[in-house]
Amino acid sequence: QFLFVVTFSTFLLCCVDYDVLFATRPLNQSHVPEHTKVTLPDAVLPAPQCARRLRGSGWLLFLLVLASMVWLCRLVTALRRLVGYWEIRSFYIRALGIPADELCNHSWQSVQARLLALQRRQPLCVPRRELTELDIHHRILRFRNYTVAMVNKSLLPVRFHLPLLGPVVFLTRGLQFNLELLLFRGPAALFQNTWSLRPQVKRAGARRGLARGLARAAVLLGVANLALCPCVLGWRLLLAFFSYAEGLKRAPGSLGARRWSLYARHYLRHFNELGHELQARLSRGHAPATKYMDSFSSPLLAVLAQHVGFFAGSVLAVLIVLTVYDEDVLTVQHILTAITLLGLVVTVARSFIPDEHSVWCPEQLLQRVLAHVHYLPEHWQGRAGRAETRAEMAQLFQYKAVFILEELLSPLVTPLILIFAFPPRALDIVDFFRNFTVEVAGVGDICSFAQLDVRHHGNPQWLSGGHTEASPERQAEHGKTELSLMRFALSNPRWRPPPPARRFLGHLHAQVTRDAATAPPARPLLAEGPLAASLLSEDS
Repeated sequence: QFLFVVTFSTFLLCCVDYDVLFATRPLNQSHVPEHTKVTLPDAVLPAPQCARRLRGSGWLLFLLVLASMVWLCRLVTALRRLVGYWEIRSFYIRALGIPADELCNHSWQSVQARLLALQRRQPLCVPRRELTELDIHHRILRFRNYTVAMVNKSLLPVRFHLPLLGPVVFLTRGLQFNLELLLFRGPAALFQNTWSLRPQVKRAGARRGLARGLARAAVLLGVANLALCPCVLGWRLLLAFFSYAEGLKRAPGSLGARRWSLYARHYLRHFNELGHELQARLSRGHAPATKYMDSFSSPLLAVLAQHVGFFAGSVLAVLIVLTVYDEDVLTVQHILTAITLLGLVVTVARSFIPDEHSVWCPEQLLQRVLAHVHYLPEHWQGRAGRAETRAEMAQLFQYKAVFILEELLSPLVTPLILIFAFPPRALDIVDFFRNFTVEVAGVGDICSFAQLDVRHHGNPQWLSGGHTEASPERQAEHGKTELSLMRFALSNPRWRPPPPARRFLGHLHAQVTRDAATAPPARPLLAEGPLAASLLSEDS
């Protein structure tokens, strides 16, 4: 894809005669004979002329050399990944006894069970005789657990308060790549390899020196991003155009669809939750989240959209009728452009007109969202119908158009975050890695939050009263420790939790049993009023 975009863009810049293509030059002044119909090959320059135009553009040659270097690096990376994938395939076939054609019939739990059995027969991890399900997740999600914990403790520079815009969340794939390079994978990273921190990170006396080095590395990385900004921005624009232009023409409303933001995928993720498990959970929450966001509407905007849609639709209808009556209308200059733009305007206008049959019940809709995503700020309770709650929800569940815009702005904003926003937090980040890292034999250094230890990281407000000794700064926010423990125990029923976690799960089970026993019957409760009865319908 990278090679195609670069080659095709170069062809469009150097090998197309746009005077012939747009018929802005008389035919008798071109290489096309007069009174001859112009074809697409006539607008393509001969190879020697194309090569001369390419050699005559120094900046284009520089960009091509730079693109070739990037492509070679990506090729080497792809080959290394291919070798790793081949080794994984061989391990599945030979060690786990799962042929490639049967892999689709196995769940992750069955693969994990075979891996644990293999460890007992033929130790893969020498320091320990047996591994647990939690150990496997720690090794797979080592860096991801650190990132989830730092987002939970609001350490990463991704939330800002801007004039006129108010609270803003900005986390893109480019910014995530740079943060991972700084903390985990780069030459100045806090991890010296894929399983252990640098020894000086664990020493309190070296914290300020490490923080200065981390801040300096962030500034240098930001300057490098700033220097490469024009190239990266041009690549982003080209990739966005080739990726979304056809879909926008075919379905203009696709940009109005919503998706979970990258920040939401960190904020809503449990500790030790694998990627496919997170994706399944957020996919189940997509429909109720869409209904909740669509339940808000502006009467003034709806009236304006109705009139704009009426005017644009009327003109569009006339143009369509004319083209049906005589197809030569399509040869009129810019008529196809007008039809396309009018169709886009009509589609966008319709998206602002609410469904006349919709029922306003934001609290119930937000509860349906919470049932799947598990994490919502406490101050949202009882305020589901407020515009502030919807604005905060939009940071987690954003328009696809907003996602594309953020990715396009990322080459401009990421250097500024690395240079100005990251260095002031460098000391707090170094302290976080020192205070919240434990070494597990056979696993390496892991984030202590990922151990799901309610005694050291539990929150008394989340059913851990009497089971936690954690100070407020060591507690996970929003009950993430407790909820992660519950999810992991349900997903891995054979896992034997440590005694504090086992006591917490037993206390929780007893509490749920008591609540279920004392709760009134569901049917009489739901049948009390017409609104409750309407909620029983499938799509209300």
